[in-house]
Amino acid sequence: MGFRKKNKSPPVLSHEFVIQNHADMVSCLAMIILLGLMFEVTAKFAIMFITVQYNVTQVLDEKSEPVNLYQYGPKDVATVFFYLLIAVILHALIQEYILDKMNRRLHLSKTKHSKFNESGQLAVFYLFSFVWGCSILTAEEFAKNPTFLWEGYPHTHMVFQVKFFYICQIAYWLHALPELYFQKVRKEDIPRQLYYICLYVVHITGAYVLNLHRLGLVLLVPHYLVELLFHASRLFYFSDENKQKGFTLWALLFVIARLLTLTLSVLTFGFGLPRTENQGFSLAQGNFNVLTIRMTCLAAICLTQAWMMWKFINFQLKKWREHSQNQASKKKTPATSTTVSPKSKPHKREAGRGAAVNGVVKAEDKTSPRARKAKAS
Repeated sequence: MGFRKKNKSPPVLSHEFVIQNHADMVSCLAMIILLGLMFEVTAKFAIMFITVQYNVTQVLDEKSEPVNLYQYGPKDVATVFFYLLIAVILHALIQEYILDKMNRRLHLSKTKHSKFNESGQLAVFYLFSFVWGCSILTAEEFAKNPTFLWEGYPHTHMVFQVKFFYICQIAYWLHALPELYFQKVRKEDIPRQLYYICLYVVHITGAYVLNLHRLGLVLLVPHYLVELLFHASRLFYFSDENKQKGFTLWALLFVIARLLTLTLSVLTFGFGLPRTENQGFSLAQGNFNVLTIRMTCLAAICLTQAWMMWKFINFQLKKWREHSQNQASKKKTPATSTTVSPKSKPHKREAGRGAAVNGVVKAEDKTSPRARKAKAS
């Protein structure tokens, strides 16, 4: 009985070692932070990483109970860092227990394998964020009063769900940067992923810091729905290339989401905020309602939407060209199949051996020796 050969483990702290064991190392770091809650000396530092900071108790009316609201501050960096570690751990769990098992069954190529992993991770995140964002908007009753996007600005106070939502969003998109290294993303795909990761980080952080979290939340929810549909359609396409109906619905909703984003942005920065009472710039009060910041934010959103539409149009043109080429190749194949092959043509010998009259084939005039003697006599 022979011994099984063991795979050689990579050297400690080498690139391959870090990539293979990054989830274990990150989970150990998160456990150290959690263990800090057990000791009085370290508890106040551990709480800064785990719980949401800057809570403010506010009494709206004399009869109503006090409400806990939250602001943002520099301690949020520690909270974002902790939930960044949680995002890395969850990313590894989804990859190992769901996506890797599906990849083994599908037997995809390297290119499709990388895109399948990307779409699988993003589809889970978009679904979770979309459901969470819808629950927050339902509580805020945005559909009944759209003017709440700019009324009462600056919106320095947030409920717990809104602040925790933004903390998790920033943490997730920051965790996507080291995941490019951990997941061994191909060099060709790194610039494309870096573009949209940086755009998410800049826009979400900007809405959080500039006290525009209401507008940011309203714009994120439909955008996440469109992206969820795209990545879900791509997952179905990789499992079966005939399943492409989801891309048609995605294309329609993509254009609607871009128009909705531009409309709400123009209403907020062009008409809503300029008419509010609190005008001016004040870091202490969290007021950024000045023309320069408003126009900068509006320009950033418009340029981002224009870039996304440009990428969308190029994607649709590429898909249309591939479809037209496939249709042209299908039209050529029947024409070539109707042509008669040289093997099917009758041979000269077969044509000269006789002709068929009333279904009877006449043989060549080859008489027997006895018949030739009768003719000679």
